[in-house]
Amino acid sequence: MQWETVIGLEVHAQLRTQTKLFGAASASYGGAPNSHVDAVSLGLPGALPVLNREAVRMAALAGLATHCDVQLRSVFARKNYFYPDLPKGYQISQFDEPICLGGFLDIESDGTPLRVGITRIHMEEDAGKSSHHAQGSWVDLNRAGVPLIEIVSEPDLRTPEQAVAYLRELRAILVYIGVNDGNLEEGSFRCDANVSVRRKGQSALGTRCEIKNLNSFRGIRDAIHYETARQIRRIEAGEAIVQQTRLWDVDQGRTAAMRSKEEAHDYRYFPDPDLPPLLIDADDLKTWAASLPELPAAKRARFQTTLGLDVAVAQHLCEDPTTADRFERALDEDQSPSRARSLASFLSGRIAGALNKSTRSWLDLDAALSDLAEVHDQWRAGKLSNKMLGDLLAAAFEAEDLFAKALAQARAAVGLLEQDTGELDAAIDRILAANPGQVAAYQGGKPKLLGFFVGQVMQALGGKANAQEVNRKLQERLGDPA
Repeated sequence: MQWETVIGLEVHAQLRTQTKLFGAASASYGGAPNSHVDAVSLGLPGALPVLNREAVRMAALAGLATHCDVQLRSVFARKNYFYPDLPKGYQISQFDEPICLGGFLDIESDGTPLRVGITRIHMEEDAGKSSHHAQGSWVDLNRAGVPLIEIVSEPDLRTPEQAVAYLRELRAILVYIGVNDGNLEEGSFRCDANVSVRRKGQSALGTRCEIKNLNSFRGIRDAIHYETARQIRRIEAGEAIVQQTRLWDVDQGRTAAMRSKEEAHDYRYFPDPDLPPLLIDADDLKTWAASLPELPAAKRARFQTTLGLDVAVAQHLCEDPTTADRFERALDEDQSPSRARSLASFLSGRIAGALNKSTRSWLDLDAALSDLAEVHDQWRAGKLSNKMLGDLLAAAFEAEDLFAKALAQARAAVGLLEQDTGELDAAIDRILAANPGQVAAYQGGKPKLLGFFVGQVMQALGGKANAQEVNRKLQERLGDPA
């Protein structure tokens, strides 16, 4: 407890452009090795870079959404280093004049709010990918030249949990504004963590190590936990912390040294002579700012204040815009808090569970959201029992026309149940006659036995009864308990 961890994060987010940052080759993921290449990404002599305007718009949107000052003038630089997957021998990036400066992100971790500063956002092209095999090392340049933004946080984070909360919020924002797909597994949203430790109360920063190869929230959390403990052990043993880049080994559950940490001067940055300064028109920037959608924090707040959802449910629904939009379309015009809470639980519980047991996906249900909402409303009103609901969903997900036939059958069943009260009355008579002891106990002052009678009646009718009507009739027959 005498130690404090200091964490700063560098997020590389791939921009969702069709083509690369400075060339016409496809920026899409996948494809046969070295199939998404052109003269620019191959670094062929004489090939000149041409900046992708859409990438500039997306980078500016990311800055606007994270409260940064978007610079009307920025400069591209050459970052020089020699790797087999960097065919030009340098990476085009931004150094001392990036596109965005001085933003922040508000997060919450363990119920405590925290504002995390954002130092800068700069644009750069991705490198290729090397893979190592028994036959040798292979280079795939499909990723070379893909447009990225690097979002650099201030060292304001103190726990792995805060780091994960920050990354989740940042990922959600980038997905909401349409500039990144948020896919950690494919590497389109990836993170390097700078970790150091110092004694509590100390203001000077400790020697930091950068952890790479972090492609899951769990991996980020575990890597920071491990690296914190490693550095504390070394310091307490009288050993120095060496500034270096370390890799996270998921299988071993540990970080391992990769290389000594480079400084800016090691890369010999200088302005790219083939690219003039990037100038953004102020009117374009205003247009882009006006196009920003409702961001996740604002949507969560609205769901909580106007719809009455609790914090955890609002957080779950707003993690990505598709889930939030699906909920709002199902909600439609009746947005009373009680119905909103019930529908949110219905979608995340009943429907998600039923989908897990079927071959359907949420995408299949998008065209049937109004039908789903009707099923929910019938079930909520007690017109569909839990058993009837389960049978209906199972049939609906198997049917070729999804919900249409199953819903028609449910409507017919509901109509028959509402009309045929004779069978319900007869079932109640049988249950009360068969359980005189429980009847006497209920009337003698044990009101919780009503649930027992409801269960018995529903079982006798095979679950096909209006639960609210069963409750009403039983209370009418039994009277008030003493």
